Amino acid sequence: MSTAKRSEILFLYDITWGNPNGDPNDANKPRIDEETGFNIVTDVRLKRTIRDELIARGHEVLVRDTITEGGFLADAKHRGIDFLPESARAKASKKNEKEKLTGEELEEFKKNVKSCADIRMFGCVLPSDLKNASLQFTGPVQFKMGTSLHPVKLEFIKGTGAFAGADEKNQKTFRQEYLLPYSLINFYGLVNDRAAEITGLTEEDVSLMLNAMWDGTKNLITRTKAGQVPRVLIQVSYKTKDFYIGSLDKKIEFSHNMSGEAVRAISDGKLQLEKLKDCLVSNKEHIDKVVIRIDSEVSADINIKEELEKAGVTVEVMA
Repeated sequence: MSTAKRSEILFLYDITWGNPNGDPNDANKPRIDEETGFNIVTDVRLKRTIRDELIARGHEVLVRDTITEGGFLADAKHRGIDFLPESARAKASKKNEKEKLTGEELEEFKKNVKSCADIRMFGCVLPSDLKNASLQFTGPVQFKMGTSLHPVKLEFIKGTGAFAGADEKNQKTFRQEYLLPYSLINFYGLVNDRAAEITGLTEEDVSLMLNAMWDGTKNLITRTKAGQVPRVLIQVSYKTKDFYIGSLDKKIEFSHNMSGEAVRAISDGKLQLEKLKDCLVSNKEHIDKVVIRIDSEVSADINIKEELEKAGVTVEVMA
């Protein structure tokens, strides 16, 4: 298995009457840039979507909810113990600052942690009570904050609950929530080949991540996420050492003949991809291949796959 190449990733998905990423410090409202009115989604939310899909597929994932023997939610130190060699677990239970792993135990610990798909992808900071067992890996895959391609409208919804608010009460509880009628979200990511050599991220891992990102977005079926649809995924993989174009997310626009707040569906506008195509073609001598997947409901100004192939760029369609 070959080490992952440097690449750039564009991922677009949309949501209708939902909350793609609530802010727990602000009544769980969808995050909105006050200056532009654009919706914001954290990279942590996208990584969680990927992790949830990997878990559902049976892959080992380090960052997940686990329960300690005492029945409590495990913290990072407890989770790290799960990956210690058997010979070192007794040391960890002593919580003695002088206790440390042997060289062989430390190497086995690192190997066990790197067996987790999410650590190979996103890295980790893993503390430990053992003197030399705290680990830190910079993630080869880094995403910027996702932003909508148009201003969004925040709706405040009120309703009643199913049950009374307390004993001996006849009045049902009231509920309230904030939702977005529509948001088309654009994520930009980078795969760092240098960090991939350290965590062991492979080309196969990157393909797995892209597939989990697409399917995981559809499979995130909760009350506030139901109906999310992946729309566009483009990965630009490079063959020139230490090269990448950068800011490919700025090369895509969503045109619509109405205010951004009035957009309610992907069919209300058209993706403008020609600027992205021109940028890729002008740098084609550095590009190994472009992987593309576009949902059938997306309308665009050009057929980017055909246009890239005409210009001599190798294109693969992601199944």
